[in-house]
Amino acid sequence: MSIHEEKTIEKQHSFSDIGSDHDFEYGAETTLDINREHAGSSKLAYFNVVCVVAGTGTLGLPQALQQGGWIGLLVIFLSWAMSTYTGIILVRCLYANGKNRLNTYKDVATAAFGSIGGWITFFFNAWIVVGVPVLYTVLAGSNFNQLCKGTAGEIGHVPWTIICCFIVAVPFIIVKSMKEVAWMSAFGALATAIVVVIVLICAAIDRKNQINVHHDAVIWNMFPIALSTISFSFGGNVIYPHVEASMKQPRDWPKVVASGLSTCAVLYLVTAVTGYLVYGDRVANPVYNSIPAGAAQMVAVVIITLHVLMAAPLLITSFSLDLEEMFDITVDRFGKVKEFFIRATLRVCLIVFVGVIACVVPHFGPLMSLIGAFANCALIFIFPVAFYLKLTGFRNKPIYELLFCFLVAVLGIVGLIFGTQEAIKELIAAFK
Repeated sequence: MSIHEEKTIEKQHSFSDIGSDHDFEYGAETTLDINREHAGSSKLAYFNVVCVVAGTGTLGLPQALQQGGWIGLLVIFLSWAMSTYTGIILVRCLYANGKNRLNTYKDVATAAFGSIGGWITFFFNAWIVVGVPVLYTVLAGSNFNQLCKGTAGEIGHVPWTIICCFIVAVPFIIVKSMKEVAWMSAFGALATAIVVVIVLICAAIDRKNQINVHHDAVIWNMFPIALSTISFSFGGNVIYPHVEASMKQPRDWPKVVASGLSTCAVLYLVTAVTGYLVYGDRVANPVYNSIPAGAAQMVAVVIITLHVLMAAPLLITSFSLDLEEMFDITVDRFGKVKEFFIRATLRVCLIVFVGVIACVVPHFGPLMSLIGAFANCALIFIFPVAFYLKLTGFRNKPIYELLFCFLVAVLGIVGLIFGTQEAIKELIAAFK
């Protein structure tokens, strides 16, 4: 029997052993956990969460308030609370059988709803972990072209997007796991905070120049698209299993995800309130395009460009790890050299795919809304609740938790259906 067949049988047993009444916990001694001998610290995991979640989401939230009005602040708060909850319960589902830790989001879905559930989740997962790097390369390419405006370097969005794909490809192909790219997260988290400070200061100085700025309390017909943009801003569930797997102390996961998303929420509120208060319905996405042109704006553009170029490998590495696990691309099976070449070939194909899509759909704002509405609403709000209740049962939950789960699922469905519809309309309009 091959190693691949043994792993498949072992995984099938682990799925069938899951019961609704089983008591489970992160990295419990009774659970056969993954090898954490070379795992990283909880602080690195925290930076991973902040880096991936807080990046471009921070830049789009002022426009989310423009789309939905001041009620968007309530949605930000709800999204923070709900995404923290679903981030915790999703990782709990990895240990739901009490015997073997599941590896991926898809494994959790398969354990809950069989192979159909697994492949549906994999489809939505691919939208995020491939779609967001597409979004990041679009933004980076646009920023490089903006920085080179009026010089020989102004070669257009598409050529710069291709160059950005080459930049992302280097760490993506060379490094293997989330732990090896975790150092990028520390810079990413710091970069986001710096850009928020720049926007805050510049917008405050520029406020006296903004005349007849219009604000709305609520815009009901645009509420779903605002919800989708905000949900994009809290999108990290797809990499949480890999981030938790890179931790030496898995029991720290609830604290890691809660502190990481809380940090993001603070950055979001500062940026969203400042941007919308100062620029109102004229606020741009990314928000740094609203502040006055000059050195500060250029610094913000440079920093966020470096950030997204470092964050993109985190997400696409997560997707590649899922594929490598699915196809059993391991050193044990192929040997060290052959495994590297197979893995490198797979990752080259992935980065080429990202580059092609980024060149064909070079519209940052509508693309962000579409990804947030279609994929994030499902993966962040709907699926974790469904999987958690299926794997652990209803009767052992207090009524307030069940009501909260219902609220999470309803908001996710609203954002998925109506947000996707509005995002597609925006994207079509952008091409005209």
